[in-house]
Amino acid sequence: MSDQTKPTLSKSLTGLHLWGIAVGLVISGEYFGWSYGWDKAGTLGFLVTTIFIAVMYTTFIFSFTELTTAIPHAGGPFAYSYRAFGPLGGFVAGFATLIEFVFAPPAIALAIGAYLNVQFPALSPKTAAVGAYVVFMALNIAGVTIAATFELFVTILAIIELFVFMGVVSPGFSFANFAANGWAGETSFSMASVGGIIAAIPFAIWFFLAIEGAAMAAEETKNPTRTIPLAYIAGILTLVVLAFGTMIMAGGVGDWAKLSNINDPLPQAMKIVVGENSGWLHMLVWIGLFGLIASFHGIIMGYSRQIFALSRAGFLPAKLAALHPTCRTPHWAILAGGVVGIAAIFSDELIQFAGQTLTANIVTMSVFGALVMYIMSMAALFRLRTTEPNLVRPFMAPLYPVLPAVALVSATLSLLTMIWFNLQVFAAFVVLFAAGLLLYRLTAGQRGNAANDNLLDIALNEARAMVD
Repeated sequence: MSDQTKPTLSKSLTGLHLWGIAVGLVISGEYFGWSYGWDKAGTLGFLVTTIFIAVMYTTFIFSFTELTTAIPHAGGPFAYSYRAFGPLGGFVAGFATLIEFVFAPPAIALAIGAYLNVQFPALSPKTAAVGAYVVFMALNIAGVTIAATFELFVTILAIIELFVFMGVVSPGFSFANFAANGWAGETSFSMASVGGIIAAIPFAIWFFLAIEGAAMAAEETKNPTRTIPLAYIAGILTLVVLAFGTMIMAGGVGDWAKLSNINDPLPQAMKIVVGENSGWLHMLVWIGLFGLIASFHGIIMGYSRQIFALSRAGFLPAKLAALHPTCRTPHWAILAGGVVGIAAIFSDELIQFAGQTLTANIVTMSVFGALVMYIMSMAALFRLRTTEPNLVRPFMAPLYPVLPAVALVSATLSLLTMIWFNLQVFAAFVVLFAAGLLLYRLTAGQRGNAANDNLLDIALNEARAMVD
């Protein structure tokens, strides 16, 4: 395929769009998922876990931005590892990202169903989840500017709603409630608390999971070398404030144990303060859906670009790199990821094991993919600093090599401890990776025909031109 006929995406996104995508991808993590960490570690133990993970993500984003601005490519982590380690490295990072972004949406879709079930008890959460897939796959196919503008709108509403939640429950907040039995269900710190703190890692990661997905919109962003750093830094600071504020306020309104192991902790926390019939509660359920929708919609955009990039480079069937003739969006990639996600929603017997709920296991699977990708990305940063010292880097990781090293070590420790506490989910992750590796072997000839995806070089040339 020549450069003229190779599929290319439309450049139409602004820095504000990118901030909306970065925050919107993650913001559902403030609405649900994280409270499963209380079941593992208690409120105080999970607070320690969250501080550790917040440091990991902050150092990671400041480092990851160097790669995103140097190589503004739709493949994101796939492109960085491809550049640093060749096709096999690209496969590992790309497939790990794919697992992260394909398995996160069904968990969010189930939470959307749970929120709707509060208002409409007769509506099955799974039926609502499938309906969400249909609606938001269609919106993503309609066009990237439409999709990103919608993402920005619902993200802003979701942020406002989280601050409203904190304000409404504040009269009922007591730190004594938050700290009660806060060490893995015990009143004081012990060795059991350490185990709980470690076991809660995937649920603290859920507070920030997928912020890196904004990198996959870099190829569709106007002037990415200037807008990406601002969007990423503003995004991670926004999310840190929201994560700690939401968690602490929710945990201090009553018996926090009743809010763990459920998909709608915020409505239930608000119900403790204002009662079931309060207008505030109904507002939270309805507007709170925007937080879930923002992440769900944004991650569909993310997984579709990853599938698109891998297919364009010959790692997946070429059909998945096709763009809609009028909307210029990767419609087959959007639909393919949706099929996998809907299948996961109905895979209770397959995915619900290890004493955890279906949602908790899906979250854990997604986090495994994320951590492998984080490790590969930081390794790529170090390697490219050595092998390509003259690579144009419009933004350079501050305090190098300290910040990237903190991110790399934190991600590695998180992965190792997660494996120890989630052996069955990790076994499923390994099986998926083995299947992906088999596909990688089978598509070797196809990658040769894809001209090694020379858009990697095109992206680098664009970065140089913008700096000049």
